[in-house]
Amino acid sequence: MFPVCVTCGVQYGEAVQACPVCEDPRQYVPVTGQLWTTLEALRETHANDVRDEAGLTGIGTTPQFAIGQRALLVPYGTSNLLWDCITLLDDATAEEVEGRGGLALIAISHPHYYSAMVEWAHRFGCPVLLHAADREWVMRPDPAIELWDGETRALDHGLTLIRGGGHFPGGTMLHRPEGDLLSGDIVQVIPDRTHVSFMWSYPNLVPLPESEVRRLAATLEPFAFERIFGAWWGTVIPAGGKAIMERSAQRYISALRGEMPGRG
Repeated sequence: MFPVCVTCGVQYGEAVQACPVCEDPRQYVPVTGQLWTTLEALRETHANDVRDEAGLTGIGTTPQFAIGQRALLVPYGTSNLLWDCITLLDDATAEEVEGRGGLALIAISHPHYYSAMVEWAHRFGCPVLLHAADREWVMRPDPAIELWDGETRALDHGLTLIRGGGHFPGGTMLHRPEGDLLSGDIVQVIPDRTHVSFMWSYPNLVPLPESEVRRLAATLEPFAFERIFGAWWGTVIPAGGKAIMERSAQRYISALRGEMPGRG
């Protein structure tokens, strides 16, 4: 039974005393201390909810576990690409996914969502695509993990992985030709849907420097998109996503310079 960190949900390939993912300043160790579980124990207390998320299929765990992100099934020919990942995988979830075409690929935005990616890869017989800049955060090495390098990686069916960096050096987004940007935490969908935001550490409220925000915005400049899918249920910007991202980058930079934003 492979240990799973209760705080971040990342599964380890061997027993460890501490979770490097949570000890990193982008995450945190709770004041109550480090706790561990297993996938087998999690199946006894939790289940997955599979439901529509703005036209895609979302998969999220209830009650909420660890960081609480939901994964997305993205059509990939006659199969699917799983965008980001969650820890819990049980028979009911696997049957739901198989009934929708199974998985051809898994792609993950950043290490906080690596979760039980190897379990998912083994169950569906597919590779996991991770950016090579984040290789040090792979806590359960496995041949199913495929590291890619560079700024973009073209996939089949018009999909593109984009290295945005920022939150993590290999922070990745997924672009769909239908006009969607699946951004994980790299571009953060916030409660005010007229803007997005960017951070180095979200729980610890550490901002990105101006140079990183400018670079991220420049990286996305060649791509057209209307919708932005964030990492949690309901975090979807339904229209105008690229203009919102560009406006938000300027607002963020102005705030870093001490020019506090108004209502626009």
